[in-house]
Amino acid sequence: MKRRKTLQKTFIFMLLCVLVLVFVTPIFFVLMNSFKGRFFISDQPFALPRGELFAGLENYARGIDRAGFFSAFGWSMFITVISVGVIVLFTSMTAWYITRVKTKSSEALYYVFVFSMVVPFQMIMFTMSKLADMLKLNNPLGMVVLYLGFGAGLSVFMFSGFVKGIPLEIEEAAMMDGCNPVKTYFRIVLPILKPTAITVAILNAMWIWNDYLLPYLVIGVGTPYKTIPVAVQYLMGSYGAKDYGALMALLVLSIIPIIVFYLFCQKYIIEGVVAGAVKG
Repeated sequence: MKRRKTLQKTFIFMLLCVLVLVFVTPIFFVLMNSFKGRFFISDQPFALPRGELFAGLENYARGIDRAGFFSAFGWSMFITVISVGVIVLFTSMTAWYITRVKTKSSEALYYVFVFSMVVPFQMIMFTMSKLADMLKLNNPLGMVVLYLGFGAGLSVFMFSGFVKGIPLEIEEAAMMDGCNPVKTYFRIVLPILKPTAITVAILNAMWIWNDYLLPYLVIGVGTPYKTIPVAVQYLMGSYGAKDYGALMALLVLSIIPIIVFYLFCQKYIIEGVVAGAVKG
């Protein structure tokens, strides 16, 4: 039995190592090619950037200048931070209401949120972009509203699972001490929801930061509100013209913030997911 368990652990370890290589190798090649001259990337994509292949920081400087990277970085940061804050605040309130108020309407509302998780974005993207234009949502603040709608399903589902595990007596004690529902939520419920709130924030931040299709459909390319994924796509050019050096450099710059954010907060992901899944 001990030998069998050892073999199983060894197999799992080797399998995880293979998966790490599968996911890390593309990032390594992007980083490596970001330091090559743009004419060598297509001819020698797997060669190390040394000798005549090494271009230094030229690709980074050209990519930042051509794509307006700092402007795109600012708008991506603005949309991501505001959207994540709004999603966490409003969906946690909604989940608390749905869980505590037992009516047919609240139950129906819960299933509407759950159903929204399984609707493919491609089914509604054209009607959604048309509606966004009609409602003047084709701007950074409008993107926050749209992201709230698309991120509400999973967030409400996760928060609801956690709220079911909060003893109702804690909230009743707060009410007896003179707290109204708003004070009860901010002083009692929200601090208890911290593990799930951090998990929801991480998952939505990674999605919103890397999202290309929604900003492209709603905001478009010819506006000053381009996000980083749209700015990166702008370097693809037309008629087959592609600046791979600048493209690789911008890809590296775009993934650094979200990787740092994920590494800093990764310990909260499993904690929050498990808490929201098993409680209640």
